[in-house]
Amino acid sequence: MPLLTAPSIDYKHPDFDAVFRKRLDVLEKIRTDPDPTPIWADLKALYREYPAQMIVDWGVTVDPRNLDVGLPVIMPFILFERQVEFIDTVLRQWRARKDLLVEKSRDMGISWCAVALSDVLCLLNDNMAIGFGSRKAELVDKLGDPKSLLYKARQFIKYLPRELRGGWIESKHSKEMQIDFPETGSVIGGEAGDDIGRGDRKTIYFVDEAAHLEHPEATDAALSNTTNCRIEMSSVKGTDNPFAQRRHSGKVEVFTFHWRQDPRKDDQWYADMQDRLDPVVLAQEVDINYSASVEGVVIPSLWVQAAIDAHVKLGIEATGVEEAALDVAGGGLDGRSIDKNAWGSRHGVVLTHIEEWPGAEAGDIFGSVGKAFMLCDEHRLRRLRYDADGLGAGVRGDARVLNEARTKDNATRKPNEQVKPIIVTAFRGSASGEALYQPEAFVKGPDGRPLDRKNKDYFANYKAQSWWALRYRFQQTYRAVVKGLTVDPDDIISIPSELTKLKAYGKLIMELSQPVYSINNAGKLVIDKAPDGVPSPNCGDVVMMLYAPRKAAFHISDEILEQA
Repeated sequence: MPLLTAPSIDYKHPDFDAVFRKRLDVLEKIRTDPDPTPIWADLKALYREYPAQMIVDWGVTVDPRNLDVGLPVIMPFILFERQVEFIDTVLRQWRARKDLLVEKSRDMGISWCAVALSDVLCLLNDNMAIGFGSRKAELVDKLGDPKSLLYKARQFIKYLPRELRGGWIESKHSKEMQIDFPETGSVIGGEAGDDIGRGDRKTIYFVDEAAHLEHPEATDAALSNTTNCRIEMSSVKGTDNPFAQRRHSGKVEVFTFHWRQDPRKDDQWYADMQDRLDPVVLAQEVDINYSASVEGVVIPSLWVQAAIDAHVKLGIEATGVEEAALDVAGGGLDGRSIDKNAWGSRHGVVLTHIEEWPGAEAGDIFGSVGKAFMLCDEHRLRRLRYDADGLGAGVRGDARVLNEARTKDNATRKPNEQVKPIIVTAFRGSASGEALYQPEAFVKGPDGRPLDRKNKDYFANYKAQSWWALRYRFQQTYRAVVKGLTVDPDDIISIPSELTKLKAYGKLIMELSQPVYSINNAGKLVIDKAPDGVPSPNCGDVVMMLYAPRKAAFHISDEILEQA
């Protein structure tokens, strides 16, 4: 649910005084009204339904670090778009009695969002019980410590208008590890250690930095019957922990909060992080890269970051082929898997769109193919590649039916209303040997010069060749953008920063650095897209298919279902 109203603010150069003045003006008008009670009643009803609005209207955050840059320590809490989406997602999961896993870059304000939402819920709803747990007590609550969660919660309540505080007085209704709400009977409680939540019952339970728990299995057992809505929030810490395993299980909703979705951050911020952090820490805690410490990553996260707006930085105009790709996913026969379809598009070296939606139930992919066609129409594209191995084999028949229906319907449409067929081409990653792209050609090295091995001798299959070709594009982009080297502009790849507005953006950036490579017994390069049992990177696969090498830019294979 988008914000109903929000002040216009420059997040990099905010005018907090103007926001506070506006709040005071509104507050004075309400309080001087002859009968302000109905106004507050209406506002509370609105805020009960849309908590994000109350946060934007009256909330504050506190950050002592602002003294270093000349900003006030107490700031109005003006949520940006991704923060609103986080709050709305938590509400949706709570109302559906489902869990949520939140993977995030560091310093994104998620903790403040969680405590502010909890305060609003407890202030406006009777008998709420919200829990916060972490590995150390001082991270949950230490009176006077700004980094602790319940300190943030108290500060948020303290600076609300008295009419919204519900009779709350800090000295009477707050103690270590607990905040009481006298008007509603609700409570926020904090816990730490291995037994957080054991024997307790909570409406919502937030687990902070879940990937960094010292004994996560013990914590899982303690929380197993505590709540119907468990919200795990964390930066990542490799793949060998329950947080990472749940994230990749396909059985829990995942919310990705990437730093590029934060309007306060830019390339300079990232460069500062590069200077301050170890490369592995940077990749994990900033780039949300679970494979940062894994050997043999195909596309390092630094190369992916270099590709953001690369065409703008290098002064390259988007020209060339315009097409789309589809990676189909099943919903899982057990009804619990939430694997997703992915669809993306490109214009030459520029990635133009990425989108995902839940997989089809029991392998019925007709609806997914129909949506892919609709997206092609929406983006004015007539060419679609699809993964023809496995479940995707069914795309061919479904696409034929859809194209035949288009032809039939066009007979009754006016010329300017007719819908053109979609040219559909199969991508077979399992193809090998002579079926590879230019099997007799020699593999290109990082400098573009050929190595001493032919494609058919180097790659185990077309999937490996295609991921390696994508690696080459990102490598060339990194060399041009970061190292200032001269490269062929047609060999790069660019991911426009405007794609950060898309929900699938964070997942894509992470998945591009997920696959790893190894050498098989024949000495050929093999790609493992899902190391350590994680699911296939659907968004990453779409980009790989879009930029896979092919015989010609407009190669027409025997898989075409409708001629141009």
